[in-house]
Amino acid sequence: MKFLKTVVLAGLLLASGQIINALAQTVPGDAAAGKSMYPLCTSCHGVNGSGNQAMGAPKISGQLEFYTLKQLQHFQNGARGTVAGDIKGMQMAAMSKGPRLKSPGALANLAAYVSSLPDKTITPTVQGDAAEGKAAYPVCAACHGTLGEGIEAMAAPRLTGQSDWYLVAQLKKFKKGQRGYHNADHGGRQMRAMTAALPTDGSMNDVVAYINSLN
Repeated sequence: MKFLKTVVLAGLLLASGQIINALAQTVPGDAAAGKSMYPLCTSCHGVNGSGNQAMGAPKISGQLEFYTLKQLQHFQNGARGTVAGDIKGMQMAAMSKGPRLKSPGALANLAAYVSSLPDKTITPTVQGDAAEGKAAYPVCAACHGTLGEGIEAMAAPRLTGQSDWYLVAQLKKFKKGQRGYHNADHGGRQMRAMTAALPTDGSMNDVVAYINSLN
């Protein structure tokens, strides 16, 4: 009987946790409202969100909406873009604190509009050994998916079809502690630990070269 009560209590706690989590989810954004804010982003990310390597701005079209929103929130709340040396991150943090993005729902609206942009193919730039990268990728697949499609339940973004140079740059930032340093950035903290599996710049290039092959 005691065991049964424990099982029932655990079930109730799990259910209540799921309810609380569901209630805590961000209200879906309004892409139409977000469109009016997107000109703030075009000077770096482009009209279609295809990115601009010269500006250090990645492709944002084709990314999962939940992840775009979460990163904007991290920039705005100080969980990203505050560490010395992360110049581009600091620029994004400053942008996210602009007056037009402070109203309730503004970031969600912007993320919704970004997710509506056409997902156009971009040219790969990273050179690496895709075969070596394939051997290392199972560590990544646990969160990002076997095809690099991203898994929201794991707080993991889409990797395929994104700016490969940016993926390499972010791996290096995780390794340096320029990302994943804040307690609120749970996904980032996981990534910071996972970069131990990619000890060299070459190994990072290899795994990104493999990700490119999944497109």
